[in-house]
Amino acid sequence: MRIKFIRFIMFESEYLCTNDHQVAIFMKYRKFGRLDWEVSALGFGAMRLPVIGGDPSRIDEPEAIRMIRYAVDHGVNYIDTAYPYHGGNSEIVVGKALRDGYREKVRVATKMPIGLVNSREDLDRIFDEQLKKLQTDHIDFYLLHGLNRERWAKTLDLNVLDWAEKVMAEGKIGYLGFSFHDEFEVFKEIIDGYDGWTFCQILYNYIDEDFQAGKRGLKYAASKGLAVVVMEPIAGGMLAVPPPPEIQAIWNESEIKRTPAEWALQWVWNHPEVSVALSGMSTMEQVVENIKSADRSGPNILTEKELELISRVREKYRQYGFIGCTGCRYCMPCPQGVSIPEIFALYNEYSRRRREGDAQREIIKKYQETIPPEKGAKICVKCGECEEKCPQQLPIRNLLARAARIFERNR
Repeated sequence: MRIKFIRFIMFESEYLCTNDHQVAIFMKYRKFGRLDWEVSALGFGAMRLPVIGGDPSRIDEPEAIRMIRYAVDHGVNYIDTAYPYHGGNSEIVVGKALRDGYREKVRVATKMPIGLVNSREDLDRIFDEQLKKLQTDHIDFYLLHGLNRERWAKTLDLNVLDWAEKVMAEGKIGYLGFSFHDEFEVFKEIIDGYDGWTFCQILYNYIDEDFQAGKRGLKYAASKGLAVVVMEPIAGGMLAVPPPPEIQAIWNESEIKRTPAEWALQWVWNHPEVSVALSGMSTMEQVVENIKSADRSGPNILTEKELELISRVREKYRQYGFIGCTGCRYCMPCPQGVSIPEIFALYNEYSRRRREGDAQREIIKKYQETIPPEKGAKICVKCGECEEKCPQQLPIRNLLARAARIFERNR
């Protein structure tokens, strides 16, 4: 059967045509808090763009631009980036992608790295740099990046909110929000501590339902009229990989067949309090599939049986020792040179294949072939610098020690 796509005027729809019929594909839109504006259910997160030679700072610009523009052409109207992403190059590539009329089709979100700010001059310098990188005269949605208890105190001490209000009055920022990595009580304190928030960004997926702000934070922010942007809906891609047989058997019980990535996305979209789910897409295939998933999304569309299946999968993953590393690389560079994200990716793969001895042995072999001894887990000296940077607050030193016991014992 020959299949082709016919694109119609604007970006509201696409038709998947077969010899027998046409199936319309539409982007779904949702309310963005109190604003009289609707956001695409899927947002493009520019933290995991395709790279060259495995170097996170070397973005494959032509492919990244093609992916971003494809997403916009198919209805995505929210692009999220940040000052440190891809070694400072993400904003540059997003700026290039939004030339040729694309800037007018989207709302751009980027972030002030509070951890790097020590003065009013830093705020002005970084913000001006971001405008130049993004090739724009204003940021639609501006976030204070990675707020936790310490950074919230720093925000207040440096009068960052006064600075932001001044820049908003100048028309250079549309709306102010924050991204968050800490406990719920800190999240509540931040929301209640300032009346000018329009939106917030939290980590949320079916594994991390009660982690950090969690479900309580989602509902509290929505009750205050804030739009909620969800990051890591697929846990940094971990929920998209082929699952262990026991977990796949649970998914197979569903009448509606979905990929692991779509199960994760639909769980997030099932929450009416969610405005947009960000996906850090690294390939065009991921962009295409996620747009199709967004077309099938909606609040409260999952059945009780489907929610029960997801709950069972959650418990299985927890039994497998799931590490909540999202591959954000904030822990890098390690002073000792330890390849932390790569080690954790292999550790997660090893954990998922817990009852497959041959597969686990292959993963150990893969570790020893791809992780040089001078970058291995046993090199960790437990300085703790990585844990101070980790937005997921992972016990990295303990996890590396565990990984070393598995992967380094016969090296």
